[in-house]
This record gives sequence, structure tokens and C-alpha cells, in this order.
Amino acid sequence: MSNVIEIRGIIRDFPLGQETVHVLKGIDLDIKKGDYVALMGPSGSGKSTLMNLLGCLDTPTDGSYLLNGQDVSKMSDDELADIRNREIGFVFQTFNLLPRTTALDNVALPMIYAGASKSQRVQRAEEVLTDVGLADRMDHKPNQLSGGQRQRVAVGRALVNKPSIILADEPTGNLDSKTSVEIMALLDEIHANGNTVIVVTHEEDIAAHAHRIIRLRDGMVESDIRNKQ
Repeated sequence: MSNVIEIRGIIRDFPLGQETVHVLKGIDLDIKKGDYVALMGPSGSGKSTLMNLLGCLDTPTDGSYLLNGQDVSKMSDDELADIRNREIGFVFQTFNLLPRTTALDNVALPMIYAGASKSQRVQRAEEVLTDVGLADRMDHKPNQLSGGQRQRVAVGRALVNKPSIILADEPTGNLDSKTSVEIMALLDEIHANGNTVIVVTHEEDIAAHAHRIIRLRDGMVESDIRNKQ
């Protein structure tokens, strides 16, 4: 399988007054197309910074990041925004849905930026909401949905542009245990359909769903273990 992500010598420094904080200290990482990866590490390990770099929300101080063969480490903000919309589907702990907008319109939103027509947007959003089990909730607004249903809308929005990577940041952090199981089952299914899934989590039982667990410590990769195929 080809690599969807190739990272070499990634360094990320943040100035803090007169000091410089070295958050990522030279990370090398390959993630193959169709991989299912959990990114773990204690607070301060650099996992959130690495996730922001993987998601093209930030650029490294040094090093290279190839996403589907494109070097995104030197791109401008506008170029990064375009790559994010096309290549990366985000699922956040806090759902990040527009409160006054229906589930259908929330899911269709990334397609507006991608330049899709109204009919294309509606058709694809309906398809995705059906896939995530919300065919009967398309016209509901977030405040009319449970936490688990809101996260399903967020997963649908992440899938709508058929991205290269699904990047889920603590996707069950605001959910009860029963709903967490349902959302992880949905991510498992998305991976089984051929998607590359990266889950950032501090919970071992969530990480256990992944086929590969990468642990960071002090800005370095501490371990990288495949736990199942």
C-alpha cells in the first residue's frame, strides 16, 4: 500500500517570551493508505501539535510533510485551507456544528467550499447521513439531537468530500460509554470501507480499536506498534 502521509524530521518550536519551547523534536512517520492509527501520549507529549500538523492546521518549524505526495510543509494558509477541505475530514470532541443549521446543511458545508452545486451537495449529504444512521434526522438541528447523533452528523460532515484521511480528535470525549461504543463502531466501519483513520486519544480502550498505536513522549515517537490487522 502506498503512503498517504510521509513525515521526515518534523520539528515544531513555539516562542515563549525570551525562550523557545521545543514541542516536536524531529519526528519521522509513515502512514499507509487504509491504515487505522491511534495517536497517544500524556499531556505535553506533543500529540495535539502533531495532530494539528497532520491536519494542515499548522506548519512545522522544520522538516517535510508529504500528504499524498504533495509537500504541505511549505504551503501558504490559502493552499493549506484548500488541502484541508479536499483531503482531510475532521471529527472533533466538541462536534463543532452550526447550531441554527440542519444536519443536512451541516454535512453539506464542506462541499460549498469545494464548489459543488446545490443538487450535488444535497444528494451527497443525504447519502452520507444515511450511511451514518441518520436518514430520519436530516432536517433536525443540533439542539434536537442527542450527543451521539451530533457526533454522527460530525462524522458525516468529515466524510462528505471523500477525503484521504479521517482525523478524529478525542471523538468520544463528550459522550457516555454506550454512545462511545457506537461512535467507535462507526469509525471501525468507515475504516473497513477503505478510509485511512487517525484517532487522537488518551483512552486505551478507544486506542484498542486501531490497528496501530503510536505513542509520543516529550516530542518524540516513543513506540509504534501494530496490534492487529
